[in-house]
Amino acid sequence: MKQAIIVGAQGVIGRYITAHLHGLGGWDIVGLSRRVPTEREFQARHIAVDLLDRADAEAKLSQFTEATHVFYCAFQARPTWAEHNAPNLAMLVNAVEPIARASSRLQHVNLVEGTKYYGSHLGAFKTPAKESDSPHMLPNFYYDQERWLRAAQVGRSWSWSALRPHTICGFALANPMNLMLNLGVYASISKELGLPLRFPGHPGAFTAVYQMTDSSLLARGMTWAATTPAAANQVFNLTNGDYFRWSNLWPRLARAFDIEAGPVQTIKLAELMADKGPLWATMQKKYDLQPHPYEQLAAWPFADYVWGSAWDIMSSTTKIRQAGFHDVIDTEEAILAMLADFRHRRIIP
Repeated sequence: MKQAIIVGAQGVIGRYITAHLHGLGGWDIVGLSRRVPTEREFQARHIAVDLLDRADAEAKLSQFTEATHVFYCAFQARPTWAEHNAPNLAMLVNAVEPIARASSRLQHVNLVEGTKYYGSHLGAFKTPAKESDSPHMLPNFYYDQERWLRAAQVGRSWSWSALRPHTICGFALANPMNLMLNLGVYASISKELGLPLRFPGHPGAFTAVYQMTDSSLLARGMTWAATTPAAANQVFNLTNGDYFRWSNLWPRLARAFDIEAGPVQTIKLAELMADKGPLWATMQKKYDLQPHPYEQLAAWPFADYVWGSAWDIMSSTTKIRQAGFHDVIDTEEAILAMLADFRHRRIIP
């Protein structure tokens, strides 16, 4: 029996790796997060821990004397990019060090990074991005986390790996980077107001090449990286394996909501959607939706960021395929299936 410690277990990554390992069998799964799960579908033991509190982390994580794998997918947002470094590095250190000290069975630590390592959030960058590319002008907390993990592993019996997905798509509440829920809520409100589905971002983002990583695919990739010798001490880009343009997908999205596809109308969703909470509460009653708070469903600043990136976003996934991971997903079909799943869950009408 392998024991997986999933750090950040309730996020758009953690809940999917939890479900994937549960489905495989042979894994004892422990989820860590600050919040206690409220959903019955959470498929693991859970421990609430504040990883920014070293004493709390030591007290609660030193019990894992049988841990074999750590899947680190936690993140704390801060107002500016530079402010991300200190808390996110501290959380990684405070999670890995107590577990590595407690368990002589530890085999692997898997870290989730992202294409912001290459500067995808700053403007046009070299595409397709390759793992051997240098990071953008620092600071970058991905760089700090990876550098610390590389150094911490030296002389140890366990190995590490890091995956770099882009725009991870799945279901998770109160997540600061969940584009699909933003899309579902935005389209549903547009329909309720009798509006066409207008693209709210930059005109350049509407036509630029884009990529995504489905949470279920990422979960399979994380498991592969954590259990495959060829992935030991390596970094891999991992996306769905294809590219798309919002301009091509937008009419299909509009049809999925049975409304007209509108043109580009650049707006700040963080501003214009801020007052829609009462409307959403009315829609929840009208359509018998789950009573999740509006602010837990939508993270409009992230949608503004994604749809404001007026440059190509492309990663090369050649390295991970050559190493043996070949799973791919059709992104457009995956997005439509995810929106249908949100309806099935009664998250959106």
